[in-house]
Amino acid sequence: MEENHITKFETEFENDLAPQDFRIEELKNYSKMFADYDLAPPYPGGSHGNLSFRVAAEQDPFIITASMTALFEPLKPEDFVQVNFVDIEKNKVFAEGKRLPSSESIIHFGIYRIKEEVNVVFHGHSKYILDNVEKLGIPQTEVEQEFGTLELVDEVLELASEHDFFVMRNHGFIALGKSMEEAWERVEKYLDVPKIPTI
Repeated sequence: MEENHITKFETEFENDLAPQDFRIEELKNYSKMFADYDLAPPYPGGSHGNLSFRVAAEQDPFIITASMTALFEPLKPEDFVQVNFVDIEKNKVFAEGKRLPSSESIIHFGIYRIKEEVNVVFHGHSKYILDNVEKLGIPQTEVEQEFGTLELVDEVLELASEHDFFVMRNHGFIALGKSMEEAWERVEKYLDVPKIPTI
């Protein structure tokens, strides 16, 4: 689990406007489901995990939950950030919004870059999945890397090129989909808990 929750990249804000997109309401629903299923364990000031969707097919910009967002609380417009571009070599994120983007934003950007068919990236934490990753036959990264680092990005992109659900070793899972529903179905497949009805 992450020991601190400060982003390890530089963020340049192109404006301070919270993103506007009708799909944010759908992302709020899945964020609540992550909290309901304990896939976004809380820490002081936020919760582990982040969710995003691509703004337009095969383009760079995506909307993601902000850094230190408590997914177990009702989310507000400012809890989302639009990432327009990432300069990976300079470790710099170009964004729009009122708060820092998630510490894993570079991972989301990299996945969208290498998989044009993917429109949604969900990252969460499940003790059951981590404890049973080999038994469940889930691919996982070779080496444990520190969150928010380019080394972790490299490990993730190697798996993401061939898989739509995988685990970052001793960290958490990533689910990819053409839609939020498809990404959630890939998560739900591995949940060893009764289904919780959503409101």
